[in-house]
Amino acid sequence: MLGLKTNCAGMPRRDFLRIGIGGAFGLGLSDLLRLRAQAGTTPGGASRRPVNCILVWLDGGPSHYETFDPKPDAPSEIRGEFKTIPTAVPGTRFSEAVPNLAKAADKFTIIRSICHKDPNHGGGNHYMMTGTPTPVPVACGAFVTFHPSFGSVVSYHRGVRDGMPAYMSMPQVSRSGGPNFLGGSHAPFVINGNPNEKGFQVRDVVLPPEISEGRAASRRDLLASLDRMHRYEEKLAEDPAVTFDQYHHQGVDLVLSPKAQAAFDIHREPEPVRDAYGRNDFGQRLLLARRLVEVGVSWVTVYYGGWDHHTKIFDAFKGDHVRRMDTGVAALIQDLDQRGLLDNTLVVLLGEFGRTPKVNKDAGRDHWPHAMSVLMAGAGIPRGQVVGATDAKGYHAAENVFRPEDFAASLYTKMGIDPTRVLHTNTGRPVQLVSNGRLIPELFT
Repeated sequence: MLGLKTNCAGMPRRDFLRIGIGGAFGLGLSDLLRLRAQAGTTPGGASRRPVNCILVWLDGGPSHYETFDPKPDAPSEIRGEFKTIPTAVPGTRFSEAVPNLAKAADKFTIIRSICHKDPNHGGGNHYMMTGTPTPVPVACGAFVTFHPSFGSVVSYHRGVRDGMPAYMSMPQVSRSGGPNFLGGSHAPFVINGNPNEKGFQVRDVVLPPEISEGRAASRRDLLASLDRMHRYEEKLAEDPAVTFDQYHHQGVDLVLSPKAQAAFDIHREPEPVRDAYGRNDFGQRLLLARRLVEVGVSWVTVYYGGWDHHTKIFDAFKGDHVRRMDTGVAALIQDLDQRGLLDNTLVVLLGEFGRTPKVNKDAGRDHWPHAMSVLMAGAGIPRGQVVGATDAKGYHAAENVFRPEDFAASLYTKMGIDPTRVLHTNTGRPVQLVSNGRLIPELFT
C-alpha cells in the first residue's frame, strides 16, 4: 500500500520504541469511548463556528526543490532535472512536478522559511507534529511521543461532538501522532483500508450484515453482533481484549447515527467529485477527510508515506506517487473552497524536513532540516502568498525565518487554542503547550 512505506531506517511499524500512552497506536471505537469516559469531562469550550483541520503528512521529508521552492538559477547539481512553471499567482513559480497545485496557488500560502536542526525522521517528525523538540536524541526510525500531538491536544480541548471522535487518522498514525500524558482517550480513531475499493467500509461504525436499522430486534442483538466485528489489531500494550462494556451504548448510538453513517459512506459522493480527487487510495482518503470535517470532526490526519528519496528522486517525482499528491491536495482545496468550507477548515501539508541542496551519487537528496516548505490554506489564511525565503541555492531559510514552535503557535491559535496554556502530566508536572513560540504574522493579516 502506498501509504505504508518504510523510511531510510527500514523499520516496519511493529519495530518501534513505545514511549507515552498510545503514542504509535490508533484505537478502536469502543476503546476510544471507554477511555474518554474514564478521562472525565473535556475542558475548554468551543466557538460557535470552530475551525477544523485536515493535516496531510508526507512522511519521509518531501523535497522543497521539487515542489514549492525550486532554484532554477542554481548549478545543475543543486537545481535538479525539473523546470519551473508559473502558478496562478503572478511572479510565483513552482516545480513542474506539481502542476495542479500551481494552478490552485491563489488559494493557499506557502511558507518557505521554516527550519530546525533535527535531521532524523523520529526527531523531525516529533518536532513538526507537536511543536516541541525531543528532549533526547531519537533514532531515525523511532516512534515517539514525548509531547502530545496537535490532533490529541485538539481532541483534549474539544472532545466528542455529536458522537464523533475529535481526532481521526488515515490509514495509520504518524510516529508522533499520539497523546502522551493526555491519555489514550485522545489517541486518534484510525480509519484503515482503501476508500477507493468498491466494498470499502469504516471498521466499527458500519452495521453488520445480519443487522440493519430497520430489523434490529434489540440493542442487545446489535451489541452481540458488534462484539464480533474486527478490531484494530494493534492495541495499547496494557489494554486487554476490548468489548462494548458499560460504554457500549455510546458506540451503538454512533453506529445508528444517520449523520455518522452518511459521513463515512464515501460511496454517496458523486462520481465526478471522486474522480477529481483521483481514484486511488490517497485521493479518496482526502475526500473522506473532507466529509469528516464537514460534519464536525475537529482534526483529521491523512498519512502519506514514501517521501524519503535518498535515491532516484527525479524518477520518483515523475511517477504516480507524486502525481496523486498533487492531484488530490489541489482537489481538496478547490472542493473546500467551492463548498464554502475553506473559511473554517485549515489545510496543512508538510513532512518532517526538506532535502539536501546537492544531489547525491545515487541521484537522490538526503535529510535537510535547515530549509523546508509548508503549505497552509483556509481558516482566514491569506491566499496566494509566499512567506519567507531560502537563500539563492536553497541551503537555509534566509528571510522571515520561523521555527516549528512558531508554526505550532500559529496553528493552535487558528484552532482557537491558547498556545501558552499550561497542561499537567499525570504526575502533576506543568508542561506549556508551546514554549517560546511566536505567531507567523503573515497568516493573520
